[in-house]
Amino acid sequence: MIAVLAAKKTTRRGQEMKFRLAAIGTAAGLLLAQVAAAQTYPDRAITMIVPFAAGGASDVIARIISDQMSRVLGKTIVNENIAGAGGVIALQRVANAKPDGYTILIGNTGTNAASYVLTPDAKYTPASFTPVGLIAKTAPILAVKNDFPARTLMEFVAYAKANPGKVNLAHAGIGSSNYLICKNFIAAAQVEVTLMSYRGAGPALNDLLGGHVDGVCDNATSISSSVQAERVRGLTVAARQRLEILPNLPTSAEAGLPEFLAEGWNAIFTPANTPPDVAMKLNAALRQSLQDTSIRARFNELGSTPADGSEIDPEHVRKLVDADIARYRVTLAIKD
Repeated sequence: MIAVLAAKKTTRRGQEMKFRLAAIGTAAGLLLAQVAAAQTYPDRAITMIVPFAAGGASDVIARIISDQMSRVLGKTIVNENIAGAGGVIALQRVANAKPDGYTILIGNTGTNAASYVLTPDAKYTPASFTPVGLIAKTAPILAVKNDFPARTLMEFVAYAKANPGKVNLAHAGIGSSNYLICKNFIAAAQVEVTLMSYRGAGPALNDLLGGHVDGVCDNATSISSSVQAERVRGLTVAARQRLEILPNLPTSAEAGLPEFLAEGWNAIFTPANTPPDVAMKLNAALRQSLQDTSIRARFNELGSTPADGSEIDPEHVRKLVDADIARYRVTLAIKD
């Protein structure tokens, strides 16, 4: 009997050892597969998810940088616009994607910072994404339709205060960087306006051009050409300095409302647990792309400032996200 029990224990130990060795072998195999995949990355097209409709600042910036990074990497980066819910749908798609570097995201201060305050029940967190690097910093603009009674920023503030709730401002959807421009303006000016939500900056701007809304909160990247052509009336750039492409547009401080600052940014992210070697290759491609003089000139022409030096480091983006989340916990506490 004792001999039988001993034999069973020996058999059980042998089986456990086999299971452990099999598990170790499987883990090692997966690790080797990841290393091999990273070494050959990329060997097919990459999809860049854009959380808004075509025509907005994020979309324009995505197309410029993805085209240049495609040249650097030797494989095409295809842009896929997924609009709706202020970027939540798009971010959920990326968070759930296989972390192999073939699904990446262009995010901004709205989608990757404010959204965690606006949608605390979202099925993703900042830890769901790996920052690759900063692309550019964006300049916010407040503009109105050409026949609007106010011709300056402070005239607009006065008009809004005299007509509480009657002035409407369009934006690219709750949680977008344009929405945050509007919220910053409301907080700084202490006015009551009606915010109109769209599925992207492009549709919002189209309605302003058509005279269907009073004004819009937008980024220079997407609205500067309309301001230059005098198709809409720019009131201010909510930044610390004027834009070279719009030299006659005053900063918010020059226009009389220095508290109104809402500079934004765009960055690239991958799903969490993307192999470090893959993330590093993407960062290197981004860094090389941003060194191209034609790309930097293109961003400057659109009123965006291309990232440089340590700004392209993933850690810089991580700190930027954390700081903006803290900032918007205060700003977004103010009701529309």
